[in-house]
Amino acid sequence: MIRGLFRFIYNVLRMFVRLLDLVVRGAFYALLIFGLGVLVAFFFHPEPEVPQGSALVLRPVGTIVEQAELEPPLALLRAGGAPAGQMRLADLVEAVRSARDDARISALVIETDELVGGGLSKLAELRAAIADFKASGKPVLARGERFTQSQYYLASVADELHVSPDGFVLLRGLARYGSYFKDALDKLGVKVHVFRVGEYKSFSEPFTRTDMSDEDRESTRDLLDGLWRIMRDDIAVSRKLTPEAVDAHVNDIAGALARAGGDAAKAALDAGLVDRFSTRDEWRQRLLEAVGQSAEGEEPRRIEVGQYLAVVEAQKDAAPASVAVIVAQGTIVDGAEPAGVVAGDTFARLIREARENDSIKAVVLRIDSPGGSAWASELIRRELELTRQAGKPVIASMSSVAASGGYWIASGADEIWAAPATLTGSIGIFGLFPEFSEPLRRLGIGVDGVTTAPLAGALDPRRPLDPAAAEAMQLSIEHGYRRFLEVVAKARNMSTAEVDAVARGRVWTGEAASGLGLVDKLGGLQEAVAAAAARAGLTDYQLIWPAAVESFEQRLLRRLLRAGEDFGLDLAGTGVARGPLAGLVGEVQRSTADLLRWNDPRHLYLHCLCETP
Repeated sequence: MIRGLFRFIYNVLRMFVRLLDLVVRGAFYALLIFGLGVLVAFFFHPEPEVPQGSALVLRPVGTIVEQAELEPPLALLRAGGAPAGQMRLADLVEAVRSARDDARISALVIETDELVGGGLSKLAELRAAIADFKASGKPVLARGERFTQSQYYLASVADELHVSPDGFVLLRGLARYGSYFKDALDKLGVKVHVFRVGEYKSFSEPFTRTDMSDEDRESTRDLLDGLWRIMRDDIAVSRKLTPEAVDAHVNDIAGALARAGGDAAKAALDAGLVDRFSTRDEWRQRLLEAVGQSAEGEEPRRIEVGQYLAVVEAQKDAAPASVAVIVAQGTIVDGAEPAGVVAGDTFARLIREARENDSIKAVVLRIDSPGGSAWASELIRRELELTRQAGKPVIASMSSVAASGGYWIASGADEIWAAPATLTGSIGIFGLFPEFSEPLRRLGIGVDGVTTAPLAGALDPRRPLDPAAAEAMQLSIEHGYRRFLEVVAKARNMSTAEVDAVARGRVWTGEAASGLGLVDKLGGLQEAVAAAAARAGLTDYQLIWPAAVESFEQRLLRRLLRAGEDFGLDLAGTGVARGPLAGLVGEVQRSTADLLRWNDPRHLYLHCLCETP
């Protein structure tokens, strides 16, 4: 019996050892296979081809940006994946412009269902490239299950525009509404001390008012009218409508729906906003008619933007000289940060490295920033000034927003280019100081102590703000404003009085700013690059894009995700969140993240409370 028990135990242990061996071996082989897969994905990927007669498919996913933000490696694999889609404007424009003269590309197909937005000026720049493609004689076909305003603005440039029979075109005009917290702060006993110069510098108003000021209302009305005029006129020209007809549809959407029996798709068709209805299978059949069948099966002959760009890049020849495009996207902050904000130390280093690189003959600063730290803004501007003094041309190219601190850094360039729909100006400065003495008193918390000088504890938010400290802050703000005026006046060959007349915190469209002398020329990145090359005397050059260094882990994971996409896999789960609530939550998260990054050492900010629709 005992012998049988030992035999049983022995057999169990042997089975356990074998099982453990199998597990270890399996894990080893799994790791080996995974490692080989990583190496294959990292160093090799399917080499795309461009079949003759293909359609280039432009299918923007998420938000069109100037520079994709870097994420921590593990964030790429979190639930929901990386940020809900980011596509570089420069990549999309380059693909469309390259396809225009590519004999292998016979048509351009636009599908906008996954597009979230990206700012009016970015959409307009991409739209201009598509219009240029059309001018070559190649057709442009576009379709959406339904169209938001941004999606429709981009798609409306097409020769042939389809919508689902059950879809809609949501053209609603432009609006800007803000939340005002004064009453809530008063109930909590929180005081926000504001120091500013410029009646149009409205960034601080949500903390000090219950509604929009008359100055902000006037400025915003002019701004939105200018932006809507650009969007409306572009749509009217593409759709062969009058601007009045577009306005009539937008202003009487209820009447249009009533005449169409409540059918939103029919209302859009009746208004001339779309050409025809098509279901998904009918759209596929239309593409087959336009470009034919692919060699692999019954699908239309087409190639995606990412695959096409890989081919274009592989076919480029190296040039002896370079123009560096440095992207300043996001809030301007002090210190060193990865892409996603404009960090003063990081950007100063990037500009300095470009200046000291003999192969780089000119610098283009592509700005998409509402401003931020005054200290960091001046640090960046000074590096641009030193680059010009070193004999290298510097061109500022404004994207959707280049206001306040964004305009400050632009003033360091030889020339300033802006899109008509760029938001710029906002030449002003402000400071905020929150005081929590009353909420602490209500909670029964006392604050007491001693100082060696009147201002030693003056900026303690637990105590009432000392009048002497308040006066010192206001004097610093006024000095900062005079400094801003002087910087702009010197850069623009204007007097400080002339700058002050168009400053005081007011935001302008690029079109208006051009007429006021704040911008040299209107145009996109391509025109700005050409201007930089011309100043440097270059005819044969290549573009390089200096940026914050990405870690090995990030590069590895991105290459894996990209390899998965090549095989049709969505490894990061980058589906775009839909619905107004998701958009609102995302906007709150972004705004909160920006506020947490505010770190100017003197607490002085050049920021514009503005955004494009």
